[in-house]
Amino acid sequence: MRDDGNAKVSIAPCGQQLCATNLWIRDTSKGEQPGDKLIMTLKPTSQGTLAGKAYDPKRNSTYSMTLKVTNGGLITRGCIGAGLICRNVRWTPAK
Repeated sequence: MRDDGNAKVSIAPCGQQLCATNLWIRDTSKGEQPGDKLIMTLKPTSQGTLAGKAYDPKRNSTYSMTLKVTNGGLITRGCIGAGLICRNVRWTPAK
């Protein structure tokens, strides 16, 4: 579950990458829909941290991305514009 309570995703392998697929979206007003995917090409950079690129086919956008495993979940950081605009999101396992 995303920290704002608006999304539930499944993260699973898809080919050589990882895909985060929206399973449920509470508020679709920002264009997010169930079934939307983020295709992540990430490599380990340190213990519990992966970094690389994420591609959003719906928006035809690529982001730099960091995924960090924490006690109780994940923290993702996505950036566009050479790192000028970034967003951190905390994820916890769905109950």
